[in-house]
Amino acid sequence: MPVAAMTVVALVDVTAGPDVGLLPLVSLGPAFAGLVGGWRRTAVIGLVALLLCVTLGLYNGLFDRPRGFTAMASVAGVTGVGIAAAVTRSRREAELANVRSIAEAAQRVLLRPVPLTAGPLHAAVSYTSALAEARIGGDLYEVVASPHGVRVIVGDVQGKGLAAVETAARVLGAFREAAYDEEDLVKLGERLERSVARELEDEKFVTAILAEIGYDHQVVLLNYGHPAPMVVHPDGTADFPEPPAYALPLGLAAHGGPGPEPFPVPFTPGDQLLLYTDGVTEARDDEGGFYPLAERAHLLKEPDVHRALDALREDLVRHAAGPHHDDAAMLLLRYQGHGGGAAAGPAE
Repeated sequence: MPVAAMTVVALVDVTAGPDVGLLPLVSLGPAFAGLVGGWRRTAVIGLVALLLCVTLGLYNGLFDRPRGFTAMASVAGVTGVGIAAAVTRSRREAELANVRSIAEAAQRVLLRPVPLTAGPLHAAVSYTSALAEARIGGDLYEVVASPHGVRVIVGDVQGKGLAAVETAARVLGAFREAAYDEEDLVKLGERLERSVARELEDEKFVTAILAEIGYDHQVVLLNYGHPAPMVVHPDGTADFPEPPAYALPLGLAAHGGPGPEPFPVPFTPGDQLLLYTDGVTEARDDEGGFYPLAERAHLLKEPDVHRALDALREDLVRHAAGPHHDDAAMLLLRYQGHGGGAAAGPAE
């Protein structure tokens, strides 16, 4: 762009003659260079522009009048400003790269990669933040192969930004510890409730769903005001198991109301369990239509669990036709194991 601008100005100046007064426009070269290049490249372009200005000024005989010197001063001034702009932009880009690297490190700590296998399950996860430059947000997920079975959580913190990330970190920390200690899924949920209630203020809350899978061909669910999961069967049909009674999200137990009731759902080899946040089902297309998750269950037929979830995520992105307005997390569990026993084996 800088070279093209100077070339056009030079050709027009030579063709039209000195009366047109285009010579100061040579400064467009270093101006564009300062916008897109580094300071060294801007300085080189500025030097070339200054030489071009001198050459055209001599060709047109402009140095007998102030116009030639004015054009040189214009090019020199724009070059100086361009170099300063390039230096400032380079520093900001370096700072942004550093912030991004810190965010990616925080993501690895907060949202660790789920195990490829856990007991009889193969797992895959997808996470899309509502903030274009962010890597993490208020959605959370975890898979823990505990002595009591494979235990899973998917949740959604009310709000966005650093406060939501901090709350998500607390919930995940409490879950990772309690998943090993608590034998009963209800006790695990109560422990999460106490942990969240101590930290949240101003009626903030976390919707969440807990799941426990062993070798008894069923999954036990505990729903805290979260969207119902999708169970996809080998024949392609899908169910959305609802809890027997709806409970308040985590953090709102002080307002009264019954706690969540655990309920078992058949989950046999070949079945798939998709846990997700409302950023998935509430994604809208250009006409305002929500994402039809039930109609997209066939996308999970891919033999590889990761490619299956990638296909669903790509379809979700196409449906949204633009940036997400909410975080969207999906955790896919595929039952591929056989055998008996009460608890799941360790993750691999």
